[in-house]
Amino acid sequence: MSTTDETTVDTQRYERLCREKAEAEIAAADALAPGSGRIRSVGDTLAEIVLVKGLPGPDDRSAGRVLAGADGEAADKALEALGLAPERFAVCSRPGRSGAAVRAERLALIIEAVDPSIVIALDSEASSDVALAFGVNAITSGEPLRLRGRTVLAVDGLAASLADERLKRRVWRQLQALAPAKP
Repeated sequence: MSTTDETTVDTQRYERLCREKAEAEIAAADALAPGSGRIRSVGDTLAEIVLVKGLPGPDDRSAGRVLAGADGEAADKALEALGLAPERFAVCSRPGRSGAAVRAERLALIIEAVDPSIVIALDSEASSDVALAFGVNAITSGEPLRLRGRTVLAVDGLAASLADERLKRRVWRQLQALAPAKP
């Protein structure tokens, strides 16, 4: 086996171990909040971006996973249009009836497990939960913050914006704060 082949095998083994570790940590975080399994988190457990949705919508409840409806498609299209990394992980911060402290701890552990460079709160409930998870009072929509080495952004309601053209434009402007700087 050549050095290149050995490096590829080592890299693949390392990535597999990292994914297994992240999956185990996410499962442990979910175990803190009974009912978390009703709305599964989805995506790449080594993603550059974590999308946080507060309350599950009808499509999420029906599919048993977060961002299962048009809001998931809209998030993907918007982030793709901004030229952001295609690797994403989505989590519902309020899949059950856990209190704020448990929600915050679960979410903080999930974010640490995935270890993204960007966290996006997609609605006001998610924004509150992300703020608690990071130990800050609030996150102002459309104003990216650097917290614990990550860029954190809240938007005013991605799912709600799909039925309101004015809100859609506002959410799009807020998301544009994440656009990579052009040379």
